[in-house]
Amino acid sequence: MQHLFKRTHVRVMPITKHLLLGWPIMGLKNRIQVRPLESIRGGMAEFYTPQTSHETMLVNIPPGTIDELFVHHFQTDQILVVRGSFVLVGLLNRLYHYIALSETCPAVATIPPGVPHGAINLSSEPCVIVNAVLRNGPSHPKDYQPMKPPLPYNLDAIRAAWGKGMLPVTA
Repeated sequence: MQHLFKRTHVRVMPITKHLLLGWPIMGLKNRIQVRPLESIRGGMAEFYTPQTSHETMLVNIPPGTIDELFVHHFQTDQILVVRGSFVLVGLLNRLYHYIALSETCPAVATIPPGVPHGAINLSSEPCVIVNAVLRNGPSHPKDYQPMKPPLPYNLDAIRAAWGKGMLPVTA
């Protein structure tokens, strides 16, 4: 039987302003976009751009988490790291795309419906994120049921790229 998913070489891309300005990480139709949050200072506080949403979830990603994938059929996730850091994994065209998100660089990662995605937190600290969910239709029964990744994640590539500040990584 022919395998639908095959291993390929690892391509490491440095984080550039193109990525942070919404350069598509994946294909044209289904892509994860990462864009910086704009802010204004009001006295001692800094106010960041609000995200339109139908509901908001606060999510804790414990240290050492290596999540399975999720696919939402009628939901767009808009993810912002509040505390800590983690690697967002997206799957497209039989390749994993690893995107680092951190509290030190306020940005929103937008995951449209139909994109398999998961979370990896290889640090020793928990990561807290806010997910500003956009509902594009009724919830699908399988939206929150994890699916086993078709290939193992390339944790060595993630660790190496993380250490060099060179994420996202495609593997």
